[in-house]
This record gives sequence, C-alpha cells and structure tokens, in this order.
Amino acid sequence: MRIMMMTNTYLPHVGGVARSVSAFSDALRRKGHDVLVVAPKFESMSANETDVVRVTALQKFNGSDFSVIVPSDGFLQEQLDAFRPDILHSHHPFLLGGAAQRLAAINSIPLVFTHHTLYEQYTHYAPGDSQFMKRFVAALSTEYANLAQLVIAPSESIRDLLGERGVFTPIQVIPTGVAEIFFNAGDGPAFRKVMGIPGNAFIVGHVGRLALEKNLVFMAEAVARFMKGNPDAWFLLVGTGPALVEMESVFKKHKVEERVVSAGSLGQPILTSAYRAMDVFAFASQSETQGMVLTEAMATRTPVVAIDASGVREVLRDRQNGIMLKRQSRSGFVSALQALHDSSPQQRGRYRRSALQTAQQFSLENCADQLERQYQQLLSSSAVTNPEAVDAWETVRKKLSAEWSIVSNLSSAAGKALAGDNEHAHS
Repeated sequence: MRIMMMTNTYLPHVGGVARSVSAFSDALRRKGHDVLVVAPKFESMSANETDVVRVTALQKFNGSDFSVIVPSDGFLQEQLDAFRPDILHSHHPFLLGGAAQRLAAINSIPLVFTHHTLYEQYTHYAPGDSQFMKRFVAALSTEYANLAQLVIAPSESIRDLLGERGVFTPIQVIPTGVAEIFFNAGDGPAFRKVMGIPGNAFIVGHVGRLALEKNLVFMAEAVARFMKGNPDAWFLLVGTGPALVEMESVFKKHKVEERVVSAGSLGQPILTSAYRAMDVFAFASQSETQGMVLTEAMATRTPVVAIDASGVREVLRDRQNGIMLKRQSRSGFVSALQALHDSSPQQRGRYRRSALQTAQQFSLENCADQLERQYQQLLSSSAVTNPEAVDAWETVRKKLSAEWSIVSNLSSAAGKALAGDNEHAHS
C-alpha cells in the first residue's frame, strides 16, 4: 500500500503525535508499504530526511513549541500526484488536516483520521481562550471525524468520548505501540554514572514535553516533598518546555535542587538508558489520549505512579504494575512514591515483571499489524471520500467559524462595556 501521512507536528518535535507518526511510518515501511509524511518545517530538523515532504510554517506559535502551517493546496496536490497514495491518513482536524480532507475528497481517496489529542485542553496556546473556544475545537474535531471513512482512537477512553460527542464514523482503538528498543536496549547503571547519580539512589523519573497542560508543577511539588523525606531520592527529568522554569523553582523552594538532574531531550539509545536508570516513573497529566511514555517506562520494567485519567487507566493496574491515584492529591502522590520506595526486593520484582508484561501487550509491531489490517479492510470495502465532502467540510468550518466570531465579538463588546461602566463608576 501507499500511505500519505499528513501531520501538523513531526520530528524533531518530541511530542506524542510526532513520535506516533514516526513510529507507525517506520513500522509500516518495514512491512513493505510506501509511506510519505507531509509535515511542517521545524528548526533543527534533519537535513537528510527521506520520504518526508516539509511545508512552510510559522515557528513557535503564540510562545508555544508548535508550528502553524501555511498549507498550499496546489503544492500538496503536486505531492499527491507524484506519490499516488491509496490512503490519506490525517493526524489533525485543522491546517494540514483540513488540506488532507480536501485532497481526499477531490481525488476520491479514503481518509483515515487519528484523534490524538483532547484539543480543548490546549486552547491556552491560542488567542481568545475561553469555554466557548473549548467547545468550538471539540465540535471541529467531531465534525471532521464524521467526514473520514475511519477514525483511529488511541485508547478506549477516547473511543467512548468520541461516541458521546456524536462521531458516527467507525472507530477502531489502536494505541501507538512501544518500539522494540525499549524492551531490549539501554544501560541504567551506566546512565547513572554519566549523570553523576549514585548507584544506590532511588530515582523518580519523568519523560515528556514540559508543557503547562501536563500538570507538571503539581507533580514537582509532590516529588519534592517526597525527596525531602528521603535523602536517597533523586529526580531525573527528560524533556524540554516552558514548564521547566516553574518546576525548577519548586525544587529550589524545597531545597532539593542538588538532587535533581535535568537531562534535556534525549534520542535513542540514550533515552532507553534513562528509563532503565529509574526506580519509578512519575506522571500527573490528565490531558492525554494514550499512555505512550507509561508503556515505554513499563517496557524497561519501571513501575508507574499516576492519576486516573484517559490514557492512564488503559495501561496502569493499581498495585500491580504501579500505583494509580483515584484523584489528584499531593499527599496521595507522595504516599504512592513512598510505598514503592519502601517496598521489599520481592515486591519490586513483582512490580517490574507486571510492568513488562503490560508493555508487551502494546508492542509497536502488534499495533502496526492492527493498523495495516484496518487499511486493508478499508480499501477492500471500496470506501472513498465523497467529492461533496469538500463542500460539507467548508460548510461546517464556516458555520463554526462564524459562531466563534460572533461570540468573540460579543465578548469584546461586553468587555468594553464593562470597562466603560467601571470608568464611569470611578469618575
């Protein structure tokens, strides 16, 4: 098969969508399929990429580490004509995702859409963030999903949520699998030595994009309090992002910053070594659609402490491969870390074996097999995007945009009126 992946974020970006697209593309190529990735230009991207087409983008949109693509349908049509895909697989419902829908409809190609993200959790990156905007982006992704021939949900929680929101397109649950390297590679003791961490230290670790929506300040507070009560405890942080400064200030406030190691972004095989250096993986995000870093940690036999949320509950089994808190509680998080710290060697061994068994269920090859079967079934059904869907999507987009504009203008007018009232009240 020939598959064209269209995504608003890709390597060297370290987020989950970029890693998912890269992992599935590589796995499908190993199975003999041709995969072309269409993605934005990024700073520091590789100069020797193959099977990747880059499009012009505005970097660091609104202070974030995301890019805003300026897609040209003419350029994209040229790429499609040259590649001749059997399937268009979109990974976002806007920007390049919108272009993917138009191209699929015009060229009568099946459209697959992976709903990677709870977009309403990210509206703080956009000007005019509000409750209405959260509803707006949720409605946008729902309507987009209903114009695809197949929707991929990365977890059961997201599948159920999409159904509740009115998605009637068939939905298949296929998480991003764990690459083989996490199961077999890495050297934890060597990583500790290089990073200056004692061999007998109890390391709490975290890997991921350090973004505001990831609940990282809460996690830092809990970890810092745990470290204060345990002189042998260290914290290993892998990743970069705007939340790093706030996290560092938390550790300084609790006077444990000397036992905090910030490794920045790591590539393979060093990333796997970092996971293997950890005694427990800490995770507090409640905005995830799947637990990618959780299963990566488990593949290296590292148990997890996390809060019950979508993407977490599908992989974390309380008191088996880690500890799952029913609700956000700083004292509860500290107690969970303490329980793992104080566990016997036999208990730690059971946690580690259970973590590995869980990760094996989510291997990348198994997940790629599932995606391949879904592509094949879609092609055998002769389902294609109806050319009229171009008009349908434009109608939906314009309707939602008009509603957003009306509410924005009303909000602006209300704000000015209130400001005027305040001025008169104080004059």
